[in-house]
Amino acid sequence: MSTLAEYEEFLGEKVAFEKSFGFHVNPFELHSVLKPHQRDIVQWAIAGGRRAIFARFGLGKSVMQLEILRQILKRDGGRALIVAPLGVRGEFIRDGRELLGVDVTFVRRTEQVDGPGIYVTNYESVRDGKLDVDLFIAVSLDEASVLRSFGSKTYQEFLGLFDAVRYRFVATATPSPNRYKELIHYAGFLGVMDTGQALTRFFQRDSTSAGNLTLYPHKEREFWLWLNTWACFLQRPSDLGYSDEGYDLPPLVKHWEEVAVDLGSEQMDRDGQGVLVRGAKMSMVDAAREKRETIQARVARVMSIVNAHPSFWLDDQLVIWCDLNDEQDLLEKSLAAAGISYSSVHGSLSDEEAERRLDEWRAGETVALIGKPVMLGQGMNLQQASTAIFAGVTFKFNDTIQAVHRIHRYGQDRECHVYLIHADTEGEVKNTLEQKWDEHERLADTMSDVIREYGLNPGRITAELTRSMGVKRVEASGEDWLIAHNDCVPETMSMDENSVDLIVTSIPFSNHYEYTPSYNDFGHTDDNSHFWAQMDFLTPELHRILKPGRIYACHVKDRILFGNVTGAGIPTVSPFHAEALFHGMKHGFDYMGMITVTTDVVRENNQTYRLGYTEMRKDGSKMGVGSPEYVLLFHKPQTDRSKGYADERIVKGIADYSLARWQIDAAADWRSSGNRALTVDELAQLKPEDRSRLFSEQSLREVYDFDAHVKLGEALQARKALPSTFKSLDPGSWHPFVWSDVNRMLTLNGEQARRNLEFHICPLQFDIVDRLIERYSNRGDLVFDPFGGLGTVPLRARKLGRRGRAVELNPTSFRDAVNYQREMDRSGHTPSLFDLLDMEGAA
Repeated sequence: MSTLAEYEEFLGEKVAFEKSFGFHVNPFELHSVLKPHQRDIVQWAIAGGRRAIFARFGLGKSVMQLEILRQILKRDGGRALIVAPLGVRGEFIRDGRELLGVDVTFVRRTEQVDGPGIYVTNYESVRDGKLDVDLFIAVSLDEASVLRSFGSKTYQEFLGLFDAVRYRFVATATPSPNRYKELIHYAGFLGVMDTGQALTRFFQRDSTSAGNLTLYPHKEREFWLWLNTWACFLQRPSDLGYSDEGYDLPPLVKHWEEVAVDLGSEQMDRDGQGVLVRGAKMSMVDAAREKRETIQARVARVMSIVNAHPSFWLDDQLVIWCDLNDEQDLLEKSLAAAGISYSSVHGSLSDEEAERRLDEWRAGETVALIGKPVMLGQGMNLQQASTAIFAGVTFKFNDTIQAVHRIHRYGQDRECHVYLIHADTEGEVKNTLEQKWDEHERLADTMSDVIREYGLNPGRITAELTRSMGVKRVEASGEDWLIAHNDCVPETMSMDENSVDLIVTSIPFSNHYEYTPSYNDFGHTDDNSHFWAQMDFLTPELHRILKPGRIYACHVKDRILFGNVTGAGIPTVSPFHAEALFHGMKHGFDYMGMITVTTDVVRENNQTYRLGYTEMRKDGSKMGVGSPEYVLLFHKPQTDRSKGYADERIVKGIADYSLARWQIDAAADWRSSGNRALTVDELAQLKPEDRSRLFSEQSLREVYDFDAHVKLGEALQARKALPSTFKSLDPGSWHPFVWSDVNRMLTLNGEQARRNLEFHICPLQFDIVDRLIERYSNRGDLVFDPFGGLGTVPLRARKLGRRGRAVELNPTSFRDAVNYQREMDRSGHTPSLFDLLDMEGAA
């Protein structure tokens, strides 16, 4: 088999969307109590072995989970576990006994597990390590969205506890499609796709905020289709082709009840300024404060609604939702004063007393059920009431929507009324809730469209998801440049041996980013080893086309690995540059050394949160150091190894390369100009960006003094002049192989921004490219970049009197790169940054 054929086979193996871990069960073996849509979902889930059931309220998630686990134990024996909110355990015990004839046992601790069968426990028991989940061969997380209340860190750690459990399931009515991280954490829990891999594959990242995720526009449909290979989003039985008879939801009427309060304020903002009027833009803290200050007015509105409906005094019931203990206390007193009976459930009750009060209300012995959404809002069936009153609103949409659908669910035959009470200062909270509500409904409809189109057939979705493989080659060229739209492997294979004088490139950082939706994309790989397997096809070709004795300069950066993904508990570093180093040597290159390009540690922390000042003070052992970039210098062996010269030498003339410059490059002998250092007061008066520049220049003129550096920073901090968004006092480097003065803004992305064009994810800085070209090539040489991006390397090569060639897979980047070259042709010279800023017209 030819190398190209082997490469195409390698690409073909990337097509792997459907992952199954289960077995097939015959339909007639399923319990007769199941409805048609439930039977289909149970069969699909068992066949997958690790699946998510995102079915709307009242479609029977409880009975489906029980039947799935019953069938697994029937075949494999052993124990199965349902993890559910505490208040829902009774639903599983009753459904198991009354519908399936199965005993479901509630346990809290490992020692309570006795023999095979189905067990149910609460999330807290698993979270706190009281129950050993490795005792079970199958687990189902019911209403797993409740994990959000534990906090992000606990949530992610919790999902990893079940890695040794063979069969895993998730069931919830509100998987929050607008909370992408939650969905991909479910995929990680199920073992469908690693969380980090899913983040890389589908989402573009905000370099200023690690948690801000946005779907790539060209990946949106792929994302939703991929979800449907392992998750069933069911809104109604007709989504699977069955009748909706008995599943017609009655109308839901939302009443937004605004309560007027005093708008005056004695608050102070973060800068110590007084707040004249409350109710402007609110943080979570502001919203919590506002709830406390408006309790009396809001509870009074609750009572006015109750008193306006005499049916509550006779034969009807209602649910009252609250968030604060003080709200619940005042509601109890107000209802008692009005002579209205109630059952109030709160966290200080024993489980037995909480169940007694719930049963009391279910039996119709009391009119009002009072509780918090975080306790009673998940999974419970409260549809004997058709009215719910929220004594307050919060930013927590999931808690709100879950609580609403305790009464508005399939099986409800009365029009439902929901009253949401908010102070007139909480307009932003109301608007946020409405926005999320609308988005939730819209995305739920999107998922219904997908399941109606493909059904429960992952194979059909996989066929649709099979993305483009290969690319129709397009070439654009000029007198001293050529750029090809192609996969870099076959493109490099087509190039002549010993035809390139210098290779300068920034290789993809494994699967950290995907640059295109094509399988040819090097970023579309599972992990580092998979990435290097694809590089094994490219690197030998780079070695072949490079002239003997010449340089391959490879720009790389290490990758940060987060503790909740690796299990290390702390952020660690994947030594990607070291892997790149040994990879190059494996394919015949000599290793010549490494240039270090420093980065701003403060900006890096804002992107990754791994070097936090606060966390370091809690435990300094978890803090590493900033992650610089590197340029690895590889040398293709010269033909005659008895001589130290390249076959075609890189010759420097005195006029082009002075003795003075050589001394700086080789020895970094930087002498002081004699200017005195600026004082702290003088530095504090400067703009932060000017201060940073002057400090770096000063550090290069003088002998570096660490203690003085620290004291200067502390003095600026005392004057509140030390910024937290970037490293203000960054010393310059004296070493020729540590480049601390690279201008990170000098990239073609600056011009892309001016033209409102798509950014390239990882553009190379002009400084890096220019220095490498000048140092390692002659005028007239051919400089090649196999990962061309926006064409920075050929652009800068031409500016410096060389020829440029590149290949780029992304069609948009290829188009823009060609336009930059052609603009240069028209202008008659290669533009500087300022030239680029003056160019008119869009690419």
